[in-house]
Amino acid sequence: MKRTLYLFFLITFISFGQKKISLPQKHTVDFQYPSISDGPYVFIEEDHFLRKSIKNGVVSSERLEKDNFNTEYFPNPAIFNNINKIAALSDIHGQYDLLIELLKNNKIIDEDLKWTFGDGHFVIVGDVFDRGDQVNEVLWFLYDLEIQAKKKGGYVHFLLGNHEYMILQNDLRYINTKYHKTPSLLGIEYKELYGKNTVIGRWLRSKSTIIKINDIMFTHGGISKEFFSSVDFDLEKINRDMRESIDLSIDEMVSNNFYNIYFGEKSLTWYRGYYYHDITDKQLNKLLDKIEAKRIVVGHSSNDNILEFYDNIIYCVDSSMKLGKYGEILLIKNNVFYRGTLDGELIEL
Repeated sequence: MKRTLYLFFLITFISFGQKKISLPQKHTVDFQYPSISDGPYVFIEEDHFLRKSIKNGVVSSERLEKDNFNTEYFPNPAIFNNINKIAALSDIHGQYDLLIELLKNNKIIDEDLKWTFGDGHFVIVGDVFDRGDQVNEVLWFLYDLEIQAKKKGGYVHFLLGNHEYMILQNDLRYINTKYHKTPSLLGIEYKELYGKNTVIGRWLRSKSTIIKINDIMFTHGGISKEFFSSVDFDLEKINRDMRESIDLSIDEMVSNNFYNIYFGEKSLTWYRGYYYHDITDKQLNKLLDKIEAKRIVVGHSSNDNILEFYDNIIYCVDSSMKLGKYGEILLIKNNVFYRGTLDGELIEL
């Protein structure tokens, strides 16, 4: 109950200033969807914000002053050094309740959903979107947690996975049924919920696809030898190119082979080759030398728990959270790697 109340107040009041302008609220009831509750979705207007929410099929709108949220979000650096503790997981896919349970039991947050990981770095290795029905709850939670972490000297890194890019590029094949109904109730298209003129949409467009912490690379799918040979392997440039592609059309990206390199099956967000051993140990070690890393942490391919491959070089942190029953978190403390189970048990890898 405490968690539910906290999330309600977080979503209602999270801001950088709390002053509001009271306007008459519009209420509409769609009798086709009386059970739908969703939001908020915060739209950036010329001189104010417009916050829209749905509760039991009823749509409410509220105008907020311009100082309630940021309208500019700047990318974090791509490289961090001398970090003593790191946590990583992936493929949350809208499973908010499971995520909260996992983070609480592994001491990333407390009972009030407050950051307790100190100066640690927490990496979400892609795929918050699709499948589950609490995507928006996860997004606002991470938005707030990122602010909390920075105040404590820590970091939350939300890396974009293939499902983030799919949503931002309006590929809706895997959205939950609920999210077919939300746009209908709000009278807009789904792509507008996370467009450039929304708070969360702009925040997402500031995110990276690949980062390096100490000697560990983090990216959703993996670094294939084909991708490495096709690009200038500069993390800042790769992230910038990926961010700039979000609002390009497929035709624009296909015309110069960008789409095949950055969104094909060998790309950072779609590659699954580590699981099929399509790169030899020798090739992988050579690749690691070139990118100046010793390990790679990925998601994207579901397993029952966190796994390691190639003699503790590759770590997969997709523990099938999308099913809503179980999940794990990778914890790295003083260069020792652990599986953090759902009940908080640490198992050294």
